[in-house]
Amino acid sequence: MNDEEKTPGRPLKDCVAVVTGASRGAGRGIAVELGAAGATVYVTGRSTRERPADTYGQLMALSNLAALPGSIDETADEVTRMGGRGIAVRCDHTSEDDVAALFARVEREAGRIDLLVNNAWGGHETFNGVFEAPFWEHPLSNWDSMFDRGVRNHLLASRCAAPLMVRQKKGLIATTTFWDRGRYVRGSLFYDLAKASMTRLAFGMAQDLKPHGVASVAVSPGWMRTEFVLAAYKTDEAHWQERSELARTESPHYLGRAIAALAGDPHVIDKSGEVLRVADLAREYGFTDIDGRQVAAFEM
Repeated sequence: MNDEEKTPGRPLKDCVAVVTGASRGAGRGIAVELGAAGATVYVTGRSTRERPADTYGQLMALSNLAALPGSIDETADEVTRMGGRGIAVRCDHTSEDDVAALFARVEREAGRIDLLVNNAWGGHETFNGVFEAPFWEHPLSNWDSMFDRGVRNHLLASRCAAPLMVRQKKGLIATTTFWDRGRYVRGSLFYDLAKASMTRLAFGMAQDLKPHGVASVAVSPGWMRTEFVLAAYKTDEAHWQERSELARTESPHYLGRAIAALAGDPHVIDKSGEVLRVADLAREYGFTDIDGRQVAAFEM
């Protein structure tokens, strides 16, 4: 978007976005903040009001949750309530047919796509409660969930979005990841590998897309207070400050505000190929988290 297209308070009013994996957590925070900036947001994932995703039983048990929080319908409603236009589309991002149908619908209804946020992540579906262990003690099922239902999801969506963006000679693909400046996520080799692969995916796509005026970046939040994190610490968003262990956390909206700032930056192509930390973007663009803080970068 250029400066002439922006409206005060609704800088993304002409932006058409797809946010994958937006039933809860990071995806929900991103979608809602894009809505607050005025965007039309296609909110995708497997959890609907009528039928939540059925692959989180182990994580729900570990988090003492009786029901899976969030749905694409609830997120889409919140996007609209915040001033944008939320459109819920059920999509299994491991399915080539589902993903192709999603982007065909976006093209049919909106005629273009300005922003793709790659966030659909199956890595937590096999989480067994073990945070730190040598790689030979982690189950190989973690590879399947983090790569086949994580990294691959991002590639599938990008392959469908890229031709539309190339045709219009503009657009942004933002891939959510975790990056800590060369440090190792100790005790979780599969997670470390998957997040590094997402970062490299964003970099590689940038090389092919930049000549066409399309940007690709990886965006790294810190430790987010997702629904599962709050449940694990037996608290909620209204009371998390009572838990000293969560002092370094940030809300998913902080990441959402970073994505919104990038989407509204007419010079975002200059950042193409980079890994961008939310804390650094907050200082650059001048936004804060929902509690008014500019949360410092999380370091291992």
